[in-house]
Amino acid sequence: MRAAAARYGTAGSLVLTALVAAPAGSASAALPTPETHGTTVAAQRAEAAGIRWGTCAKAEHLPPSLQCGTVSVPLDYAHPHGEQIKLTVSRAKAKAKGKEKGQEKGKGKGKAAGRAVARQGALVFNPGGPGGSGMYFPMAGVMPEWKRIAAAYDLIGYAPRGVGRSAPLSCQDPKEFGKGPTQAPTHPDEAYKQERVAKAKAYARGCAARNPGLRHYTSLNNARDLDVLRAALGEEKLTFLGASYGTYFGALYATLFPTHVRRMVFDSAVNPAPAQIWYRNNLDQSAAFERRWADFRAWVAKHDKTYRLGRTPEEVLRNYEKVRAELGRKPAGGKVGQSQLQSAYLQAGYYDDYWPMRAKALSAYLKGDPKPLIEQAAPEPRAAAEQENGNAVYTAVECNDAPWPTDFATWDRDNTLLARVAPFETWDNAWMNLPCAYWPAPRQQPLDVRADDDELAPTLILAAERDAATPYEGARELHRRLRGSVLVTEREAGTHGIGGGANECVNGHLEAYLLEGTLPARRAACAPHQEPRPDSAERAVERPRAL
Repeated sequence: MRAAAARYGTAGSLVLTALVAAPAGSASAALPTPETHGTTVAAQRAEAAGIRWGTCAKAEHLPPSLQCGTVSVPLDYAHPHGEQIKLTVSRAKAKAKGKEKGQEKGKGKGKAAGRAVARQGALVFNPGGPGGSGMYFPMAGVMPEWKRIAAAYDLIGYAPRGVGRSAPLSCQDPKEFGKGPTQAPTHPDEAYKQERVAKAKAYARGCAARNPGLRHYTSLNNARDLDVLRAALGEEKLTFLGASYGTYFGALYATLFPTHVRRMVFDSAVNPAPAQIWYRNNLDQSAAFERRWADFRAWVAKHDKTYRLGRTPEEVLRNYEKVRAELGRKPAGGKVGQSQLQSAYLQAGYYDDYWPMRAKALSAYLKGDPKPLIEQAAPEPRAAAEQENGNAVYTAVECNDAPWPTDFATWDRDNTLLARVAPFETWDNAWMNLPCAYWPAPRQQPLDVRADDDELAPTLILAAERDAATPYEGARELHRRLRGSVLVTEREAGTHGIGGGANECVNGHLEAYLLEGTLPARRAACAPHQEPRPDSAERAVERPRAL
């Protein structure tokens, strides 16, 4: 699934294993496997070794206030004494000095705001992907929305296996990845489809040839790595915040290691139902992006006095298609073609704070000024290696995680039908995932995510009702599967990743849970955050393209 950084935001959202297929009940009913034993061995070893914190490498581009280290994990958990790989980890130490007295388990009525903050250990974060790095996360502690949480917790970020400097994957020459300009037909003809099939086959072969340990890059191993990281941090139980794809392997963790969970937040949840991983989830994501694309166009139409792109969503669409057709004939600046335009405006489906800058760029282009569009959509050569790495990890994990249709006729049928009603993202999403049809590594079967409240501590699920990257039904499905979980919904909103964002109500629930273990009743709702103002384009900041 395409995500804000590595095409899952559901993108962007996850996964499984034939070797550890739990029955439709408690995870504790699953028979022990070599991987189970291997995780125990690796965690014990990590607990003894700890993490040697020091100055972060220059390659991480992190401020000197952060510390970095590494954690060793087995490449193959069935052979814990075999080849080891190192995961890079970052930390900002908690500001509070006192330790909390006890660890609450349950729901309460208190509010965290205004109370003294006690130190509570480590909070581990994953931003999603697959392929996203969380190394930057500890920097969030300086933001107002995170200050109280940063006072209580060591903020821990890390790069999962394959990402960044954590035994990185690469499937093609980064110089060839993301080259522009390129075309992106909404309704491709047969010749274009066969061209993309050939590219997908070549990409799959390249991944296998460049990465001998490719089959070990899975969501299940990401969950096992998380338990080893917990042990290396000296934490008896894990406090974890996963966003987008991070919710999926967080759910796998809760299934595999329910008694190791202290507190767990699932922000913008992937649908974990085995039948959804991953092919069906991607189709559902494409349909959801069509709805969110309509939300963006409705907002632009509402501010026609500012942008002059049309008074109705249909008129805005006609102007967008006009630009799209022009870029097909003559790429902007020789760099921005239809594909680059699509990728840039897909970001508006993830985050509504992109809306003003994207509307302004479209308006300027139609008035004869292509510069804003080029600035926002042109490929960035300096980011090519990072983007290629994120794409390689995304592909490897999703392809390894589950069975995919191996006959292109199935892909062609499903995406042709869907594109008739949801043309905006359907075929681009299909091309992104098509290497999985020709993947050489063994396929796994998705783990049946489930946990009972007598084993798993209460968990918190955050979801925006109109999220496109991880459609809302995914949060409801996860809520059904994790007994004792609480679902907090931001109504009539569609931003992907809402914890610590613009909604004070959502942030209140997040803070109360992380600081006090306090949860509302089984479900709660927040009014939507305020829509962006049409004059806020200059204040918007481009997000990194790799969630």
